[in-house]
Amino acid sequence: MPAPVFLPPTSYEYARVQRVVGEARTAADDVLAAEEPLEIRLGYGPSGQRAHRTLAVTMRTPGHDEELAAGFLLTEGLIRRREELLGVRPCPDVQKPEEQGNVVRAELAADLPLDLPRLERHFYTSSSCGVCGKTSIEAVHAAACPVLPAEGPLIPAAVIHELPERQREAQAVFEQTGGLHAAALFSPAGELLLLREDVGRHNALDKLIGAALLDGQLPLHRHVLLVSGRASFELVQKAAVAGIGVLAAVGAPSSLAVQAAQDFGMTLLGFVRQQRYNIYSHPWRIV
Repeated sequence: MPAPVFLPPTSYEYARVQRVVGEARTAADDVLAAEEPLEIRLGYGPSGQRAHRTLAVTMRTPGHDEELAAGFLLTEGLIRRREELLGVRPCPDVQKPEEQGNVVRAELAADLPLDLPRLERHFYTSSSCGVCGKTSIEAVHAAACPVLPAEGPLIPAAVIHELPERQREAQAVFEQTGGLHAAALFSPAGELLLLREDVGRHNALDKLIGAALLDGQLPLHRHVLLVSGRASFELVQKAAVAGIGVLAAVGAPSSLAVQAAQDFGMTLLGFVRQQRYNIYSHPWRIV
């Protein structure tokens, strides 16, 4: 498993502000979470006939861009295993100065088929909404989202209480900016294994899953995932693709997230904070 490293200096910027406290106003420097567009390009087709095209543009916090692209390809169903991805690298042949450092290209296996009309219909993302077009659990089942194994992991109930603080301690950039979502992977004993941050909650999870994919660690059947904010249907779907059996969220789950977790065999926890939480599905994993 990759070390639980965090975002580079390009992930935040400084701004001069007027800080008001009561009746007093002073000049100060503020730290902002960086947000820039990332273009994900695909290379595909047989050797000697390779083609390239733009797959998606997502607003993200710079850092771990190759992991973000890899996780996105997996969780959105373009690839299903590590062998189908030859590699991901920054694009050196960009045309505009603002594209420098903001374009990556994922090279797919030569024999991997692509549904190009589907790509045109479904793949434009933003940091706030995730991928458009996913409106039902049936659509995810059609993309071969797996049903999770029923043998574990088993997590002591007290361990869940410890996860938010351990995640918060590791969120170096959040502590400075207050503007980032996090996805953190833990062992059943509560050991922090990996953490990724981003302005978009979907991106943070894709970065984490991409890191595990590139490191050959999938599926993550024996791990616990904690996400900041609420638990949406998209986060449940992405976690299920990665084989994660326990998803805990600091905020509330949506109704469709609960239904999806129930169908996928996932244990879903919400409101995990201040020594309390709700278990919405498959409570047998919390012992």
